[in-house]
Amino acid sequence: MLTSTGLPSQGFSGGPAPARLTVGIVSAGRVGTAIGAALERVGHVVFGVSAVSEASVRRAHTRLPESEILPVDAVAARSELLVLAVPDAELASIVNGLASTGAVRPGTLVAHTSGANGIGILAPLTAIGATPLAIHPAMTFTGHDEDTKRLANACFGVTAADEIGYAIAQALVIEIGGEPIRVEEQNRTLYHAALAHGSNHLVTLVVDAVAALREALAGQELIGQPHVDDQPGGIAERMLEPLLSAALDNALRRGPSALTGPVARGDVDAVAAHLAVLNEVDPRIAAGYRALSLRSAQRAGARPALIELLEGPWT
Repeated sequence: MLTSTGLPSQGFSGGPAPARLTVGIVSAGRVGTAIGAALERVGHVVFGVSAVSEASVRRAHTRLPESEILPVDAVAARSELLVLAVPDAELASIVNGLASTGAVRPGTLVAHTSGANGIGILAPLTAIGATPLAIHPAMTFTGHDEDTKRLANACFGVTAADEIGYAIAQALVIEIGGEPIRVEEQNRTLYHAALAHGSNHLVTLVVDAVAALREALAGQELIGQPHVDDQPGGIAERMLEPLLSAALDNALRRGPSALTGPVARGDVDAVAAHLAVLNEVDPRIAAGYRALSLRSAQRAGARPALIELLEGPWT
């Protein structure tokens, strides 16, 4: 647990109960409200949150009902721990604005949740005596209660200015049940690129696979089965779920050796047929299949004929 000075206390390792941090959050987005709720669960006091849009105000009332909705500078002025949970593109302007108004007091713990940024972006606040922390949850958020539950099993990429900062970030993450992973300042962009590549592109891959499978299955339903349509959670999704879950598990457990299928086998004719039929359904899906097949072929050390097919012109 952390004391009101921001330092790990004896209470974290089983000693006397420490003081709780007074926490302010900017803003009431999916990430901010999830982290705020997680901090409240372990005894910190989220006194205030900034919220502008109708959706963020509603989210603040629902997920942080005991917190006041306040202007950004008012949230910052009262915070011992200030969490900046704003989109990456807005972070620099928020930091500069807070530094210029002097709303952040010296000694305040200022943590942002941006994956792409380290503590360098907090330099204007560090210059006036704040303790900079980059604490990024490696998790996707929906804006619902499951977000806070997922934080308890998530890893967090943490970056700090010194070992004291790392100790504070580590304590905060462990308190809410997460696992802190140290990410050096110069590696934040690569760290974020890896996470985005894996999570964001997985969604595109799955949605494209669902679209193609719906096309293959539509109009052939067995008696008693619902019709294949474009609504989520249908037959195509049910068919893919166990397969994709097994593939993900195998990839994380076994690495490149988990790769199976026609590309791994070097089956040029099958891959060419896949490209042709996918191109009829949607050329954009075919282009995605081709790009991923090429990368899979490179991983698998496929024979030159398959590489030539995938690298060559396609119409």
